Amino acid sequence: MPKDTQGRRFRFGLYEVNESSGELRKNGDRLRLQEQPFQVLLMLLERPGEAVSRDELRERLWPADTFVDFDHSLNTAINKLREALGDTAGNPRFIETLPRRGYRFIAPVERLDEEPETPAKPGKVETGAEGSTGRYPDLPTVDRKIPRTLFGVLQGMYLLFYGIALWRLSECGLRVYFRWNIRPGLTESVILVTAMVGICVRLYTLNATLFDYVHLGRKFQRLFWLALPLDLVWALSPFLITHLIGTGLAFACCVALVYSPFAQRVLALMAYPPRAA
Repeated sequence: MPKDTQGRRFRFGLYEVNESSGELRKNGDRLRLQEQPFQVLLMLLERPGEAVSRDELRERLWPADTFVDFDHSLNTAINKLREALGDTAGNPRFIETLPRRGYRFIAPVERLDEEPETPAKPGKVETGAEGSTGRYPDLPTVDRKIPRTLFGVLQGMYLLFYGIALWRLSECGLRVYFRWNIRPGLTESVILVTAMVGICVRLYTLNATLFDYVHLGRKFQRLFWLALPLDLVWALSPFLITHLIGTGLAFACCVALVYSPFAQRVLALMAYPPRAA
C-alpha cells in the first residue's frame, strides 16, 4: 500500500495509534475513542514535546464556519482522551496542560511508518524511538529499552548489596576491624545509615523505571548528587570479600562501582531525556 494512503502509525508506552483506521490500541486491544479526541491525540503525537495551542486545535477540529462552544467541546475531548489513556491532569504521564497556552505530549513517541525524521527545531526537544534528544546530541542513539533495562538492573544490584550487607552486618564490622583496625561499631553505623538512605533512593528509581515514569531522567539528575556519595562509599564494598575474590579482583570491582553512578546518569538521560518547554 502506498505510503500516502497507508496513514501514520505511532507508539507510546503500551499504546499504538493507527491514523488510517482511526484506532487506538493498548497491548493490542482496541480502545473506544471518539473522532474528536482521536484527532486531538494525532495533533499532539505529530509534535511530541512541543506545545500545541488551543487555537491550533480549534482550526483543525472546528472550521471557521462551524458554530460550537469551542472551550467546552475541547475540554470534553481532552477529558475523554485522558480517560482512554488512564491519564490525569494533576499527574500527567502523557498529556500536560499548559495554562492559557494549550497542551503538550510529554511521553516518548515512536513512529512506526518509517517516515524520515524532520530536523528538530531550535530550542525544542525531539524524542523518537531511539530516545535521542536535542539537548544532548552527543548521547548514543539506541533503542530506549536498552538503557532503561540497564538502569533498572543497576538499581536492583544496589538493593542486593544493601540487603546482603545488612544481613551480615556484624560480620562486616569484624572484617573491617581485623583488616584495618576500625571499630566495628563505626563500620556498622556507616553501613546502616548509607544503606537506609540508599534503599529509599533505589526503591524510588526502580519503581519509576518499572512503571516507565517519563520524568525519571529529570528527577534522577537531582537525585544524582545524593546517590553519588552513597555509591562512592559502597564502591569499597568489594574489599569486604577479598578472602573470596582476592585483592586484585576487589580493586577491579571497586573501579567499576566508582564509574557506576556516572553510568546511571547517562543511562537515565538516554532512556528519559528531559524536555524543553
